[in-house]
Amino acid sequence: MAAVLILLTFLLPLGAGAEEIIGGHEVKPHSRPYMAFIASVNDDGKIYNCGGFLVRENFVLTAAHCIGSSMKVTLGAHNITFKEKTQQIIPVAKAIPHPDYNPKDDSHDIMLLKGDSGGPLVCKKAAVGIVSYGNIDGSAPRVFTRVSSFLSWIKKTMKHS
Repeated sequence: MAAVLILLTFLLPLGAGAEEIIGGHEVKPHSRPYMAFIASVNDDGKIYNCGGFLVRENFVLTAAHCIGSSMKVTLGAHNITFKEKTQQIIPVAKAIPHPDYNPKDDSHDIMLLKGDSGGPLVCKKAAVGIVSYGNIDGSAPRVFTRVSSFLSWIKKTMKHS
């Protein structure tokens, strides 16, 4: 459950009032190897960040609203503010938003990123959901994308990509 809460914090949109964790605690360094940090450049040239997690050695699952013209995935980091020996920054080869993603209402807000052909980390935990969007005032997120609802799409897309 703690891993899901950490993931959800990363996936909140910027300005959602979740720039800090209140009442939480720092996890043991590198105890969540499946976590990913995603830096994207939007159409305006602004850099924004999202979170995600490895679902296979070369696929990261994130929210479709995180798509950008240039995307990089950071793996193996405990603290992204400085370079660690274990940290890898991998350019995204292919961003695959769900074909029914609608940015107007954030329906089907789920996307696979394909980091290279042999990243060393694997996901051993079950994924429950991805934050689609939250309240600007910082209260709890309103909408989640249920990962289990998209398992057939995730498997089919990974198989054919």
